[in-house]
Amino acid sequence: MEILPRNNRSHEMRLLHTMLRVGNLQRSIDFYTQVLGMNLLRTSENPEYKYSLAFVGYGGGNPEQAEIELTYNWGTENYELGTAYGHIALGVPDAYAACEKIKAAGGNVTREAGPVKGGTTVIAFVTDPDGYKIELIQDKSKASGDGRPATADALRAS
Repeated sequence: MEILPRNNRSHEMRLLHTMLRVGNLQRSIDFYTQVLGMNLLRTSENPEYKYSLAFVGYGGGNPEQAEIELTYNWGTENYELGTAYGHIALGVPDAYAACEKIKAAGGNVTREAGPVKGGTTVIAFVTDPDGYKIELIQDKSKASGDGRPATADALRAS
């Protein structure tokens, strides 16, 4: 089912943010800013309804890029992630180098950088402090000229 004609979609709708419920707001802010290099864009407190929000993202966030809304419901320290949620994906110039930086900053790399099964796109996965998965997808321009993923050494040399 088409909601809008293809040529008008980009003007009518756009992705603003994804909301993640977190068990410790400061721990999550630290992960997204210090480990993944995002900026803390804004925060708000709502004492009447007992929740706090923090918005993180790259650059200045909206409207140039979508943001992640970290929601802390006061007194809730963990959530069941369920089986429906998949992951957030971030584009990176070099997935191998990104994994090394993330590990050096104390992050948890759960799948080292390498080609996706059955393909050539280089991906990796990291997990945030609440267990949410984040896929790192390497920019395709970093692949070698023959279409195979570039090696970590080749990427560092470029």
